Amino acid sequence: MKRTDIIKRLSAVPIFRELNFCELEELVKIAQARNYKNKMYVFMQDDPLDRVFFIHSGKVKIYKTDSAGKEQIVSVLEAGEMFPHAGFFRKGNYPAHAEIIEEAQLVVIPINDFEKVLISYPELSIKLFKVLGEKIVDLQERLEAQILHNTYEQIVLLLLRLTKSNGVELGDLHRLTTQFTNRELANMIGTSRETVSRTVNHLKKKKFIEQDDSGFYLINSEALQSELF
Repeated sequence: MKRTDIIKRLSAVPIFRELNFCELEELVKIAQARNYKNKMYVFMQDDPLDRVFFIHSGKVKIYKTDSAGKEQIVSVLEAGEMFPHAGFFRKGNYPAHAEIIEEAQLVVIPINDFEKVLISYPELSIKLFKVLGEKIVDLQERLEAQILHNTYEQIVLLLLRLTKSNGVELGDLHRLTTQFTNRELANMIGTSRETVSRTVNHLKKKKFIEQDDSGFYLINSEALQSELF
């Protein structure tokens, strides 16, 4: 990846968007560009936490595994996003696995070097807090979904959340930009594949969701929202 490409990608990341060229150059000095093939791991759960990553292109699946090897998908990240957010406020190990699910180019910055840049540019710290604040709200909403809603409603809320994090508008619908299997959807909220399959089929019969010829979900967000009342 060329130096100008790194600057272009970093300028698209929310916390860097308002930095000028000279300020971005300071980040480029400590950044490296790396290419990753599909199915490669960026890092694994419990590896030493020493770098943060910014996605130039491709997709990355973030997931955790328990002692029995059961997988729980935290999120699927796309171009312009950063990970792990935990890296800025904790020392130790990565809290989850990061696996490439679509060939990716990543910008990599050592945490120690990035912290020095944050000290030099306090406005970056403020922007970082805002981004982390949005992540905290998202986690709170996920927790509330588990506490206050039954499994059917949790699946509906998950599909609505994915239209925001992994979807694009397509007329009156949202098209998910990542293909999710029923198993993967189940792993996101801790339910069974069979339960998700039944719910998805029910929502398809009601014409709230469908799949295009390539297998991507098309979701009527407004109609789906009505299922929560």
